[in-house]
Amino acid sequence: MNLPQNKAFCDTSFFFASLCPDDSNYEKAGDLLKYCKDNSVTLCTTWDVISETITLLRYRADYKTSIDFLDKIKPALVIVHYNESVRTAAEEVFRKLSRDKRLSFCDALSYVVVTHMLDNMPCFSFDRDFHSLGLEVYP
Repeated sequence: MNLPQNKAFCDTSFFFASLCPDDSNYEKAGDLLKYCKDNSVTLCTTWDVISETITLLRYRADYKTSIDFLDKIKPALVIVHYNESVRTAAEEVFRKLSRDKRLSFCDALSYVVVTHMLDNMPCFSFDRDFHSLGLEVYP
């Protein structure tokens, strides 16, 4: 796995899969997490992804799993902060690309953060949208 600077941006689909044994990508997510732990990989994300993850875990898993994410995973993450210009750029990406792609606004924000702030850092995601946006995605 080629992770420049030993860092990766994490999406909601990765976090969800890593915590929900019923998810079809649970084992792949676990393998990635083991690799990260063994190789001291820094995991980055945004508050938008954290919010989306907590909500998805609460709705599709349970309260305990959403709290486990907050208590056990969130503290280990590097949270990327951004300014209004990133939101404005994400709006433009959303307006331009979501007409032809099923793109969430959170994915548009992540795209702008990864491409404009994180030098196209590789992403951990099981979301096809990340691939369709041209981001480097693992697995």
